Amino acid sequence: MISRRFLLTSIPTLALGAPLLAKPEGTPAQYDGGSLDGFKKGEHVDVVVTQEKVSINRKDQSQGIPVKAITEISYGREVHRRVGQAIGLGILSLGLGALLLFSKKKTEFIGLTFDDGGKKGGFVLMCKEHDYRGLLTSLEGVTGKKAVNSETMNDDGTAKKAS
Repeated sequence: MISRRFLLTSIPTLALGAPLLAKPEGTPAQYDGGSLDGFKKGEHVDVVVTQEKVSINRKDQSQGIPVKAITEISYGREVHRRVGQAIGLGILSLGLGALLLFSKKKTEFIGLTFDDGGKKGGFVLMCKEHDYRGLLTSLEGVTGKKAVNSETMNDDGTAKKAS
């Protein structure tokens, strides 16, 4: 049986130490490339948006961009059919993999460009569908800038003409 003294000392210790062990708050994303020093494509990061800055955090590094330095927010979507998975499952399951052909994998992207006192740069984050809207809305809210749909823009930044 667990001693009473052990319980009386361990419960307050756990209660006070839990915030120190907690995961930092933020929106999970994947760094998809850009000009942030030390970050590599494909790394999992947490994005924390405050009134003063947007921080990109990972276990051992954090980099913040002042909100006033953000010059543009863009977003986009990439949709893939799961052909490779369907073929693999189809071979193993005698045709049941064909059902996967009807499913789509959606990937949401958010891009930020900034000019922090002459230091210009930008980066792209890949988000899960359920995190994407909240992060985009919070970025628009703190910067006062409207996000631009990258699918409606030409490479030179001008709007595509309607067909």
